[in-house]
Amino acid sequence: MTTYTSADALRSNLITDITKALHGEYSAIYCYGILANQAPSSEIKEKILEIRNDEIRHYHTFSQIYLSLTGNQLKPQITESCPDNYKSGVLAAFKDEQKTVDFYHEIARKYEVDVVRKAFMEASADEQNHAVWFLYFMNHS
Repeated sequence: MTTYTSADALRSNLITDITKALHGEYSAIYCYGILANQAPSSEIKEKILEIRNDEIRHYHTFSQIYLSLTGNQLKPQITESCPDNYKSGVLAAFKDEQKTVDFYHEIARKYEVDVVRKAFMEASADEQNHAVWFLYFMNHS
């Protein structure tokens, strides 16, 4: 009979949260590539691609944490569909970035692992910045 400790449950929850974060980042990377190509100007396209690069960096950081916890690489999945036009895409991106800020703050508070806390606090700050940009795009496109 296997006995699970609270540490095992905490580790399992952390792996679940990081898996969700990885799928979300992977989905954002995919969708922001599409959204950049729909941008109404080269300046907006460049900014969306910069945001996409941040998402790629988050994905790599979270992948390293996942690998250290599991010994495996996660096969990411697109978990959210991408809107088919620029206006809907920017609105969806804004809402997703705001939701992600809250999720990443929750992860940073929940786990007392310095590398996890630091990674998710930094990513949360980036996501908040991204939300501001998408709000700007919503109001100036």
